[in-house]
Amino acid sequence: QMQYVESGGGLAQPGGTLRLSCVVSGTPFSFSRYDMGWYRQSPGKTREIVAAITSSEITNYADSVKGRFTISRDNAKNTVYLQMNSLKSEDTAVYYCHTRNRAGDWGQGTQVTVSS
Repeated sequence: QMQYVESGGGLAQPGGTLRLSCVVSGTPFSFSRYDMGWYRQSPGKTREIVAAITSSEITNYADSVKGRFTISRDNAKNTVYLQMNSLKSEDTAVYYCHTRNRAGDWGQGTQVTVSS
């Protein structure tokens, strides 16, 4: 069973930056073989994907974060990152990472709050 531990969230001002990390464990195969995604969920809304990175390190972003967020991975550390720049109040949410290759439990997530 894959497990995810997200960290790096917190309070940021509009226009500020945060860097999220997600350490993945329990992978049946090498972490490098998994496509990964960062997701977020705001109160009253469904969880949405904001960024994805394939095993070949091809990246994709939701239109709402394109040009502001950058997803990356360090396969040696079983870790995926989300660099968040030019933060907006609408980025406020709990952020999660998860593989895109299989279903399974989600981690606790990390809260991001953007407010002045």
